[in-house]
Amino acid sequence: MTLLAPNLTLRLTDLPLGQDAQVAVVHSTAHLAHRLAALGFRAGKPLQVMRRGALAGPLQVRLGTTDVILRRSEAAQIEVLPTPQSGDGSAA
Repeated sequence: MTLLAPNLTLRLTDLPLGQDAQVAVVHSTAHLAHRLAALGFRAGKPLQVMRRGALAGPLQVRLGTTDVILRRSEAAQIEVLPTPQSGDGSAA
């Protein structure tokens, strides 16, 4: 698993599979921002990218116990802050 610098934000589309992260900010229209917030994409919420669809397909994102499927164009508008992980696999 790739470890990233603690203050480096990434687009959700660039987050490695299985890497723990937190939502930093959503850059989108008000309508999409409200829709994403209703799905759980709010600042500080922990998440992981579980799977990526082939050929620029959608992303499966886990927010707590909820899995959400997002278009890549929507996921690209979400900035995340990767969470450093300790050697035993738990968050630091």
